[in-house]
Amino acid sequence: MAMQRSSFGLLALVLLAFPPIAARAADCSSLAEPKLDWQECTKKNLMLQGSDLEGANLVGTDFSLTDLTGANVKSANMEKATLVRASLEGAHAEGANFAKIEAYRSSFANVAAEGASFAGAELQRANFAGAQLSGASFEKAELGRADFDKAVLTGVKFSFANLSRADLSKATFEGPATFERAFMFLTRIEGLDLSGAAGLEQAQIDLACGDASTKLPAGLSAPSTWPCPADHD
Repeated sequence: MAMQRSSFGLLALVLLAFPPIAARAADCSSLAEPKLDWQECTKKNLMLQGSDLEGANLVGTDFSLTDLTGANVKSANMEKATLVRASLEGAHAEGANFAKIEAYRSSFANVAAEGASFAGAELQRANFAGAQLSGASFEKAELGRADFDKAVLTGVKFSFANLSRADLSKATFEGPATFERAFMFLTRIEGLDLSGAAGLEQAQIDLACGDASTKLPAGLSAPSTWPCPADHD
């Protein structure tokens, strides 16, 4: 019996010395480094260009107006982070989790984000020009007026996304992408080869903006409203 009490006492001391990871508080004052914990920290309006945050816990972190140009956020968890008007231009974000972020007017230009998740993200007017996004997920994302100029969108999932007035016209699809139930009001798809796209329906095409060079899946046809007027807003 005495030995049992001694064992329980030793276990209690060990648990006190090494609390469960979930109970450890984020260290908001720490410098940028891989696998750090900045969960729900405020990192607004900072200059963090080239920072190495690979594998970091950035859940709910506020990066509003922060410059993360060229940063390494590979496999980082940025779910529910705030990135309003932030810049991740040229960042490495392969496999990163951007689910449910708020990132209005943010820049992801030339980002390498293959296999990243932007599911449920708020990305109105976000800039994805030149981004490498093969295999990324934008399921249920808000992408109104987002710009995908020269972005690589091979295998991207836009299922249930709002692509209203988004510009995909100069993007590259080297393989099938998924558009199941995506809202495509005035989505720019001029010149795109969507012949291998999955989930597209005639009602979506009727709302979108293509032209004579837009290639559609078998069974779908260009509406008489094409081409759409130029969007100057």
